[in-house]
Amino acid sequence: MRWTPSQGITPMQQATLNWWAIVRLGLVQTSLGAIVVLMTSTINRVMVVEVGLPAFVPGLLVASHYVVQILRPAWGYGSDVGGRRTPWIIGGMAMLACGGTLAAVATALASTHAMAGIALAFVAFLLIGVGVGAAGTSVLTILATNVAPERRAAAATTVWVMMIFGFALTAPLAGHFLDPFSNTRLIGVTATVSGLAFITATLAIAGIERTYSAAASAAPEAKPPFMVALRQIWLEPQARRLTIFIFVSMVAYSAQELIIEPYAGVVFAMTPGTTTKLAGIQHGGVLAGMLMVAFIATVIGGPILGSLRNWTVGGCVASAAMLAMVAASAFAGPDFPLRPVVFLLGLANGAFAVAAIGTMMSLASAGSTSREGTRIGLWGAAQAIAFGLGGLLGAITVDLARHATGDPRFAFALAFLGGSAVFLLSAILAVNISPRARTQTRDHVDLSSGKLIDV
Repeated sequence: MRWTPSQGITPMQQATLNWWAIVRLGLVQTSLGAIVVLMTSTINRVMVVEVGLPAFVPGLLVASHYVVQILRPAWGYGSDVGGRRTPWIIGGMAMLACGGTLAAVATALASTHAMAGIALAFVAFLLIGVGVGAAGTSVLTILATNVAPERRAAAATTVWVMMIFGFALTAPLAGHFLDPFSNTRLIGVTATVSGLAFITATLAIAGIERTYSAAASAAPEAKPPFMVALRQIWLEPQARRLTIFIFVSMVAYSAQELIIEPYAGVVFAMTPGTTTKLAGIQHGGVLAGMLMVAFIATVIGGPILGSLRNWTVGGCVASAAMLAMVAASAFAGPDFPLRPVVFLLGLANGAFAVAAIGTMMSLASAGSTSREGTRIGLWGAAQAIAFGLGGLLGAITVDLARHATGDPRFAFALAFLGGSAVFLLSAILAVNISPRARTQTRDHVDLSSGKLIDV
């Protein structure tokens, strides 16, 4: 038995989601983001500042939750084969909510029993990683297989913006209820956010697959083995270039994200609630940057303002410049306008991110075959691994430089400048990515042997 691209598109791919269904999927991402932002910002800061753990500990914890997501391509492929996404989404959100609450309990425990708290935190962050990967990959797979081609970029932007909205909404609200800080408040706020997020996601996804039951019950398409499918995608030049760009740019993004709050706490003496609000300002900037680019590129358009590649390159260069300014703030004194600069950093991050997402959705259905789920899984894995590595590198840089010099200002400035340099490298890589490019690779797969045959 042989599988070839000529077998066509499955009935599942012909089913289309309306905008209300797309917004409901966005609510799942909003719920996911609401929990994740507490892990990467608030929990991270409390461990370093209030509990007194070295910065590499939360960095390693966040890295562990990203490492688990290396399985995203397999989840995307399995979702394509199995055809049912709702159980993955609900189960993933349940694990995420439990892991988030457990992480707060572990942080509180670490204040009195450091090793026990850290061990429990590792379990919590692994649960978080599995939950994020399972739920997030399945949501994007539904978009890739059930959204009309002309709506894919707009739908992906809508869902991603709603996830950022979860970041921007949760951070300042949680910050408000965390002051005056106590471990009991930390657990209570985290458990409340996690519970509400799970309920919201469950209600949002309910019935979407049932509405498209005719597509879900269609006969499945013959597929090559997972590793063969993954190898085929890697042979596609544009898919490979986009994977590398996502990895490098996300290293830069995550390296600065995890140290912004500890930096504000150590150098600018901000309280936990205030630094959580600062994270909300940054994510608000990301949201504004995404909306700005989506509006300008779609409504105004043109060869310059409508180019996703131009926005991707420009966003990376602007992110590098803003990170250099954050580094300079370490030596500028308490009057430095840190909040506006952090907002502009978020704006630049959002600009390059939404352009990259638009490129991703354009290339998801490009190539010799139609494997949106597996492609998105590959790019999601690249993003997850980069987030884990970048966060860890940023934290280790701060710890090593602080130990060597004894000056926390220099340590944080060095980490921010490193992220700036990596953003410049990302801009160079983005120049060679074309959202409209299609691969010329034509491969056949022998399903009985699993071998790739060039034709």
